[in-house]
Formats: sequence, structure tokens, C-alpha cells
Amino acid sequence: MGYVTVGADDIPRAETFYSAILPRLGYSLEVSHEGLSYCPAVSSEPGHEPPDFYVKPPYDGGPASAGNGAMVAFAVPSQALVRELHAAALAAGGQDEGAPGFRAAYSAHFYVGYLRDPQGNKIALYCDTRNEPGGPD
Repeated sequence: MGYVTVGADDIPRAETFYSAILPRLGYSLEVSHEGLSYCPAVSSEPGHEPPDFYVKPPYDGGPASAGNGAMVAFAVPSQALVRELHAAALAAGGQDEGAPGFRAAYSAHFYVGYLRDPQGNKIALYCDTRNEPGGPD
């Protein structure tokens, strides 16, 4: 995947929200007249870097709206960081869509917290590592 774009009507509010999460996951921010560009650090394993993430006003000039059923998920290296980033995103204007915890329906090690950004886009912060304790069977 090359990049993901979500729409926002209030770019400064979106910047507050996403800057509470993405820099801790290795993304740098570029602000331009077109919106926000969060770019991950280049991976030492070519082809394995996460996609760029853009937050922009809709191209057609209409109001931004969240996609029904659409969600962007960011891989997080630890369960503790999922909790920390979820809390930071809430403090930065996000809405809780599911507290961090295990989701046994996915796997015993799938740990995730769900949010809505200020525009209503659904965001997941997840960790699925075997080097941390798993959830109940």
C-alpha cells in the first residue's frame, strides 16, 4: 500500500489529534497548504515500510465525512504503547470507540484500542506480538 488519505474540515484540530499518536510510531509531519502529510521513517527492509498518511480537505471542496465501515489501523510495538497512545488521542480530541484490550475473535495476542478522530474517521491502534502476554482463551 502506498498511502492512506482521510478528509478533515478542521486541519489544526486534526493535527492536534494525529500528532498525539503518529510521531511516537516513527512518522514525521509536513504541513502544507494542502493539509498534513505524515511519513514513516524509511525501513531497513525495503517493501516493508508502512504507508504515508495524509489528512486533507476534500478535493471537491465539499465537507469531509467519515467512510461508513472504513478504518485505518496503525501497528504499535507494545500493548503499553497502545494504551498510552489511546489515552493521548482521547486527550487530543478523539472519541473512544473501544477501550484498549484483547479481542479474542482475532487471536489471543491481538490487543487493540479503537478511536474516532475529530472528523469521525475510525482509527485502530493495535499490537499483535507473541513476546507479550496474551489474552484469555
